[in-house]
Amino acid sequence: MRRYRLSGQITLSMSVVAAIAVLMVFVGTFIFYTIYLTWFPPPPGPPSLLPEAPDFVLIAIFLLLGLAIAIHAALRLTRRILAPLNSLAEGARKIAAGDLTARAVPGDRSLGETAQLVDDFNAMAQRLQDAAESMASWNAAIAHELRTPLTILRGRLQGLTDGVFEPSDELFRSLLAQAENLSRLVDDLRVVTLSDSQRLDMRIEPTDLVKEVEQAVDAMRPALVAAGFTVQITTRPVTLPCDGARIRQALLAILENARRYATPGVIEIRIAAEKATLVLAVEDEGPGLSAEFAAQAFDAFARAEPSRSRQFGGSGLGLSVVRAIAEAHGGHARYRTSTRSGSVFEIVLPVGGPDPDGNGKSQASKTA
Repeated sequence: MRRYRLSGQITLSMSVVAAIAVLMVFVGTFIFYTIYLTWFPPPPGPPSLLPEAPDFVLIAIFLLLGLAIAIHAALRLTRRILAPLNSLAEGARKIAAGDLTARAVPGDRSLGETAQLVDDFNAMAQRLQDAAESMASWNAAIAHELRTPLTILRGRLQGLTDGVFEPSDELFRSLLAQAENLSRLVDDLRVVTLSDSQRLDMRIEPTDLVKEVEQAVDAMRPALVAAGFTVQITTRPVTLPCDGARIRQALLAILENARRYATPGVIEIRIAAEKATLVLAVEDEGPGLSAEFAAQAFDAFARAEPSRSRQFGGSGLGLSVVRAIAEAHGGHARYRTSTRSGSVFEIVLPVGGPDPDGNGKSQASKTA
């Protein structure tokens, strides 16, 4: 069926009503005067120029018939227009009352504008429902992640207060480690949340990317060596407009992820040009990610193996921080399997820096 715009529907309906009225007047007048003049022939002499009683009767009849047709057509068109609008209003009232599952019914889709309005409303309602569900999921996940270190801290501090634990350097280092875990978790949450709202502060300036890589590796080297890893950097001098501290933070998150979950061995870090981008890649020796999990590896609180996350203390935020920082630079993060069946995590950055008009806009005036 051919679809008309709402203005076209109204114009068409009114045109049909006018055409019917004109046709009724023409045909009806011809029939009326044929019958009337047959039974009531006019008197001899010139015809009167003023309307007579029969003429007024004829005008009244056709006026009433035309009015009836116009009312009928208007009511049909009104019902077609108001049905989706009433459904839209009812849906809006339900959503305002807290029922985010409410949806409007588009009704007659031949009315293009009203159907599109209802579709847009339903899409907005679905996004609101998804956002509410996501917020509830986030709140539950955050509460879960904060509960473990807080419980440990409270228990050990209570033990110190009650004299159950003897003060020792080892105990204080353990408490400090839990506090650092909390601090890292809060900072990761802040980065991901600000990135989602496109308010992640960036300090964009020409940066020696190799230097940032080396600083991140130096910071992680003791922990990596203790876990059985060696780091190999394969790159050439590269200067890129970016936030060096954020890039270092993303690289540290990838290295920490490798330390927790990868098979001990060689971790290779490469920087290579790819069209109009630079790719910072971190490759380990396995075991890699499953195809099912790889699609959501960069989502917040995503875990391939919850048991290993609990064992090694992962929060499921590390790779989402990597994605957030990459997108804030106008790039993206991605994963692929290496030729050695290991994992390759890549940060793809535009060579010209973030697009000032894009999502990853430069905010050099702000502090990180």
